[in-house]
Amino acid sequence: MARIAFILLCHKNPDAIVQQAEQLTAAGDYIAIHFDASATTADFHRIKAALADNPNVVFAKRRIKCGWGEWSLVQATLYAIEAAVETFPRASHFYMVSGDCMAIKSAAFAHQFLDGTDCDYIESHDYFQSNWIKTGFREERLIYRHFFNERTQKRLFYKSLAVQQRLGLTRGIPADLQIMIGSQWWCLRRATIEAILVFLAGRRDVVRFFKTTWIPDETFFQTLVRHLVPGQDIRNRTLTFLMFTDYGMPVTFYNDHYDLLVCQDGLFARKISVDAHALRDRLGSLYASDRTDFTRSDAGRNLFGFLTGKGREGRRFAPRLWESKATLGRDRELLIVVCKKWHVAKRLVRAIRENTDVPAVGYLFNEVATGLPDLGGIEKTVEKRSRHRRAVLRMIFDAFGRDRLVICLDPASLDLMRDFFADRSITRLLEIDCTFDNDYLVGHARRLGLVGQDTSAETIAKLLPTIRDDIIHDRDRLRDAGFTNVSLMRQSAGLDENAAALVHFLGVGDDVARTLAQTPHLFVD
Repeated sequence: MARIAFILLCHKNPDAIVQQAEQLTAAGDYIAIHFDASATTADFHRIKAALADNPNVVFAKRRIKCGWGEWSLVQATLYAIEAAVETFPRASHFYMVSGDCMAIKSAAFAHQFLDGTDCDYIESHDYFQSNWIKTGFREERLIYRHFFNERTQKRLFYKSLAVQQRLGLTRGIPADLQIMIGSQWWCLRRATIEAILVFLAGRRDVVRFFKTTWIPDETFFQTLVRHLVPGQDIRNRTLTFLMFTDYGMPVTFYNDHYDLLVCQDGLFARKISVDAHALRDRLGSLYASDRTDFTRSDAGRNLFGFLTGKGREGRRFAPRLWESKATLGRDRELLIVVCKKWHVAKRLVRAIRENTDVPAVGYLFNEVATGLPDLGGIEKTVEKRSRHRRAVLRMIFDAFGRDRLVICLDPASLDLMRDFFADRSITRLLEIDCTFDNDYLVGHARRLGLVGQDTSAETIAKLLPTIRDDIIHDRDRLRDAGFTNVSLMRQSAGLDENAAALVHFLGVGDDVARTLAQTPHLFVD
């Protein structure tokens, strides 16, 4: 059976560290702790005293001060690994964690999972070919020597870099290494850890190289594992569930995130708030339990984005100068169909194309495949269309050679509606009010990636009220916006009422409006 030696790097919160160590070793696993030397000696002795009687706990033989982006983080990890390898000969796996990490599955499940496949779990993407680094330095991290901390010695860091760049003081990468990059939250087999230690003992040149790279904890183990272990024995992923906000900051989890965390496809999660005492207690009890019946989903990131995005309707960038100055044209008429059930609006739009001479397109600002005419490439992505929305619509008007155009928008796209109603063109809006049963809401959640096929019924039941409230919220915002020239079709209304709404919206005769209102299967899910 798998036995895990956790490698814990920490620097604060002694009580939380003691609790974490006790929880992780309660099921027979081990932990090796490096407590940062920048913390007080009193806190270190307090931790050691509290864990002195636990035979499954060991401390790194040396404590060093660690800094973000420095080699010191890798060195501290190696000190803890060496202590764990020496002290725990029965440990089969070594799992990197921080004080902000906690298990989101039971130890029984974790052991069963690791026993299931003989492999290493570590993110390791090609440093130069992948898009893992989104912004900032890339090759500069490696080819220049970094002696100073970018956060605490910023002036010296950039001055040293500028001098090396000016003098051309670059260096080569060890010729036999393919540099890889990825998350530092890995889980490696004992044989892999021992191979790394043997490799480092004989390759001091590799140690010297990584000592002066920038942010080596994202490249050191990732590179060595790929160098030493056959590719078929590596899973390019982390077993630790973590997320980042739009601003690149780690998401912190609190007491009300328990249900979200335990259904994710991972063994651990970070960052758990130090103040989330109830969450820490529940997750600690979960790890010590015998439970193995977990349903796993990879929808956590989408779900978090959906939930946190609800309070941020003002998040769009301001329109470009040329967008704010542009207009669709005073004599043009934009007809907007607004419906949360996209298939309903698309059926109506298809009927409008078949029964009138008004050009009509689907959700061009919400999905790529909307059958647009060739607009020279600006129409290729939803992002480009939204960024240049008035220019796109002008081009569509020109392509069809008409002064009237029907488009579809999701009710959440209120910023686009406001922009179009502010234009000098004539703008009309048709809201289609549909009913939403639970089956539709579940399907809607799946389409958004909020739940997966394996998501438990309990989790879905808790999510449905939020989704329903979100739909109602978007509807109420639309109705409170104060738009003029608004018509309303309702799934619950009769033919006369819906036909009258279409007469007002499209300016067609009653016969055509009735034909459109009776579109076959219009409201069928």
